[in-house]
Amino acid sequence: MQIPHFPEANHPLVKSLFHYGDQELLNLFQSHPEAGKYFTAMFCRYSPIVYTLIRHSARSPVQADYLFALTWRHIYYELGGLDLTNGESSKETLTLQNWLINMTALCINDLELPPTEAIHYSLQATSPPLWCYIEQALEQMPPVLRLMVLMAQTFHWSETRIAAYLQAEGEAIAPLDVANFLREGYLMLEDKLPADVRCIYLGEDLPQS
Repeated sequence: MQIPHFPEANHPLVKSLFHYGDQELLNLFQSHPEAGKYFTAMFCRYSPIVYTLIRHSARSPVQADYLFALTWRHIYYELGGLDLTNGESSKETLTLQNWLINMTALCINDLELPPTEAIHYSLQATSPPLWCYIEQALEQMPPVLRLMVLMAQTFHWSETRIAAYLQAEGEAIAPLDVANFLREGYLMLEDKLPADVRCIYLGEDLPQS
């Protein structure tokens, strides 16, 4: 079994955080929701463990990659409220690693995966942290604009087909308008991504501190 390599682990913004302990990274993640580098650093640190657990349970590499991404998305949304100090009075102190293993096991047991041929996710094309922040950015966009971007990027619909669908839904939008709206949507989507995420994944210049 080959554990995937994630190039973001070599990015200066991520490498600069490797000396932090798990609790420090978690505190920084929770204190700075506008930044993406802290979650990305945790992902780079623990992705080998999570992937190994998942790969042994999935039926195919495609399903394993998709479950891996879904698991990290679940982890991302749960991390905001995680308190590792809550169990200090017990005999075993909860560590981030133990919590991540528990979350992974939960996802392996609870998430129902579609058949391999129905999965269109590519781990090489979109790393789980980028997927999480793209999803978060999409949630902040106007619904019609978000729908157009999803139809174009996820389902690869043409502008004519998107216009026809929206017209059937009562939106008077011509194919030419769809092209303009898509350009606006892509710019808005990129703008709503954290600056450090754009730097790590899209190659923008390092934000000035």
